[in-house]
Amino acid sequence: MATLDVRPILAAGEEPFDLIMKTVGGLGADEELTIVSPFEPVPLEGVLGSQGFAFNAVQRGEGDWHVTFTRNA
Repeated sequence: MATLDVRPILAAGEEPFDLIMKTVGGLGADEELTIVSPFEPVPLEGVLGSQGFAFNAVQRGEGDWHVTFTRNA
């Protein structure tokens, strides 16, 4: 499982989308990716959902979302 904490990238005013997509591209067939974000990344859920990923979003505190993406079987 890979974990990508995008909070520092967003705090610096940068966009993590390219890094996320590069990370997704490097996943093995059975690997999961967890994104740690200060908000639920609904647009990303849609993008990866259309590419065959299921997701589970959990808010773990104020400004702390953990969204795990798994390839659909």
